[in-house]
Amino acid sequence: MSANVVPSAAPGSHGSHGSHGPAGAHGPHSSAEHHEEGLAHHFDDLAQQKDAASLGMWAFLVTEIMFFGGLFLGYVVYRSWYAEAFHLGSHHLDWKLGAINTAVLICSSLTMALAIHAAQVGARRATQVAYLIATMVLGAAFLGIKGVEYWHKWVDHLVPGPSFQFEGPELPHVRIFYSFYFVMTGVHAFHMIVGIGIMLWVTLKASRGQFTPKSHTLLEMAGLYWHFVDVVWIFLFPLLYLIGRHG
Repeated sequence: MSANVVPSAAPGSHGSHGSHGPAGAHGPHSSAEHHEEGLAHHFDDLAQQKDAASLGMWAFLVTEIMFFGGLFLGYVVYRSWYAEAFHLGSHHLDWKLGAINTAVLICSSLTMALAIHAAQVGARRATQVAYLIATMVLGAAFLGIKGVEYWHKWVDHLVPGPSFQFEGPELPHVRIFYSFYFVMTGVHAFHMIVGIGIMLWVTLKASRGQFTPKSHTLLEMAGLYWHFVDVVWIFLFPLLYLIGRHG
């Protein structure tokens, strides 16, 4: 009596038509993933990366606002106490140089905005670099003019310290005005120097074509910082230079 024996399939008999292991012919999925240009590895997409960068930058700017806010508050308090002395001190500042510096910074904000727009529309890298260089040149011009002002104050013995000189009974309080002047404008100038350093960095990246319509978050964050520094000066100029000039 014969038995019908059905041979069992040999191990791996489907190998010629199937996969040879768990990974199969598909290969590791991660190696085939598309990586967006300019996307850091710890973000899911460019939108998430931009949101995180914006949040971080605005958090930083809030701390800067609180820092400058303290200086402005102190200035306003002392001005209310010694209004006449602050008027006298302000009249020894060159408001024309202050006005020129204001115009210079407004122009630098324009060139910064144009650099960001150039990246957004996919303009040539040379265009982006040109606007960024113009921004740095204007920032340097601001610092140069401020240096001239500081030199004039040094020559006129209006720098707070042992050599400070001012005619009249308001000397101690005028010295307070100039203490605020040098601290507030000096801190602002330091932020401008930092801003120029940031511009150098992003200019280098722009020259390598790293800013595209889809990926230019770094440039936008640099622009936010630059605009903030410009806005601070917009408040400093009238407070320091224009006190009592209507009288």
